[in-house]
Formats: sequence, C-alpha cells, structure tokens
Amino acid sequence: MLKPGPLPGLLGYRLRLAQQAVFRDYAAAVPEASPGRAGILFLIEANPGVTQSRLAQAVGLDRSTMVGVLHALEARELVERRRNKDRRTNDLWPTRAGRTLVASLKRRIRVHKRQVASQLSAAERAQLLALLEKPAK
Repeated sequence: MLKPGPLPGLLGYRLRLAQQAVFRDYAAAVPEASPGRAGILFLIEANPGVTQSRLAQAVGLDRSTMVGVLHALEARELVERRRNKDRRTNDLWPTRAGRTLVASLKRRIRVHKRQVASQLSAAERAQLLALLEKPAK
C-alpha cells in the first residue's frame, strides 16, 4: 500500500475521489446517458425552445462541443432543432422519445442519488449542497 502523503488533506483530491465514486455508481445505474448529456436533456425538457447558444452558455460548453453533443442527441431522436424565426439560430425541443427518456432518467437518478448519499443524514446532505454552492474565488 502506498503512503498517501499530503493527499488526504487536499480538498481537490477528496472532491475528485468523491466524483469518481459518484460517476461509477451513476454509470452502473444510468448507462445510456452520461451525467453531462442527461443534464442537457433535463435543461431542454425544462426549457423547450431554448437556443443552442443559450444552452451552451448555461452548461459551459463551447459552440463546437455543443454541436457535437446535439448531433448525437438528434441521431438518437431525443432532441430536434428547429430554425428560429430570425433564421440565425436553432431552437431545441425534446422529442417524444426524449421526454420518455428524461422521465426514466429522473426516476433512476433519484435512486442513484439515494445510494450515493446513503451515508449522510438529511442535515449533512443539505450542508454539503450548501457548501458546494459557494462560488470559488
């Protein structure tokens, strides 16, 4: 076994270990949509007609990366792009299959969330979320 050195005292190290554990559990519980793609589907479903650029800005993706993600979601017939009235932008709409998948994802992610947070009390979960919402400077 390796000596951990200063790693256990580093916040970034601890956050990364936690992220890896959460992503492993997520991948087992929800294999057909990565956390990023699920988030994009959730945002489109909650904001039908959102523009590609506004969505990219909301999730912190550059334009070319967003285009690739949307191509993949369109290929799976989960999202459709419609030309905006001004003809310069595309609006994004969930398809029937997209809405069905989002409903399924929400149910399974709730189960995943309970599993991941099972070692925390309700107060600890609330405190952790509040701490993670603080902006880094």
